[in-house]
Amino acid sequence: MQQALSTHLFVNHRLTAVWLDRIQAAGFPYVEIFCARQHIDYRDKAQVRELSHWFRESKLKLWSVHAPMYTDTVWGRSGPDAVINIAETKKVERIRMVDEIKRALEIAEQIPFRYLIQHIGVRDEAFDDHKQDAAFNSLEELRVFAGQRDVRILLENTPNQLSSAETLERFLRTTHLDLKYCFDIGHAHMSEGIAPEFELMKERIRSTHIHDNDGTDDSHLFPLHNQGNIDWQIAMRLLGQRGDQYPLVLELREQQGVEHPVERAKKMAEDLDRLI
Repeated sequence: MQQALSTHLFVNHRLTAVWLDRIQAAGFPYVEIFCARQHIDYRDKAQVRELSHWFRESKLKLWSVHAPMYTDTVWGRSGPDAVINIAETKKVERIRMVDEIKRALEIAEQIPFRYLIQHIGVRDEAFDDHKQDAAFNSLEELRVFAGQRDVRILLENTPNQLSSAETLERFLRTTHLDLKYCFDIGHAHMSEGIAPEFELMKERIRSTHIHDNDGTDDSHLFPLHNQGNIDWQIAMRLLGQRGDQYPLVLELREQQGVEHPVERAKKMAEDLDRLI
C-alpha cells in the first residue's frame, strides 16, 4: 500500500522545508499537513508561499490537509471561542468557523492537494438533530468552496455521537451529500471497534489515519510500539482488503524517547504493510 505521514508528528513546531526534507528523505511519497496555526499558519501567505516553492521542486506530494480544529495557537486553550465546530447551531458562529476552514482550503491555490479531512463535532459531543442540520449546511458550503479548488472533503470518524461510523452513514443517506471518508483506526478502536466501523465505512474510505491507543485515550501512539493495544495483524488484514482505495497515513504524536521519529515512522509503515 502507498504510505504517507501526517505532520501531526511535529505539530507543535513551525512547519518548514527542513521537516519536509526529512519526510522526503525517509522515503514517504505523500504527506498530510495538519492545520494548526502554531504549525502552519494558513492565514500567513508568506509561510504558505514558502512551502509552495519547496513542493514545486520536490518529489514529495501533498496528499491531504487536515482542517483546523482551533483558531488559536494553543489547542483552544485561549477560550471556547477558539474551538472550530461545523455543527455549531448558532448561525453567526457557524459561519465564522466555516470561513476559518475556507482559509485553510485556500492552501490549495498555491499547493495542490486532493482531500480535506474534516471532523463533525468535537470530542464526546452528544447527538442532536439541530447539530446535524448545522453540519449539513456547513458541509454544503465547504463542498462547493473545496470543489472550486479541485479538493474533495473526507469526513473522519471521531469519538462522539455525531460522527461514529453508523451516524456518518445515516447522515450521508439522509442528506444525499456525495462525500467519502477518512477512516481513523485509533478513533474506531475508542468507539464501536475497528472491524464494525470499517465494515460500515469501507465503500467510501479514501484515506486513513493510522495510530495506536489503549481504547480510551486518543494518544496517537506509534503502532507496534507495545504501548497501545490495537491488534495490528487483524487491523492490517482488514485495511488490506481495499488497499487500492487509500494509503496508510500515519497520524502520530511526538513522544519522549523516540529518536529519529520520521525515520521510525517510515519503518513502522513498512512493518505494517508486511502484516497484510
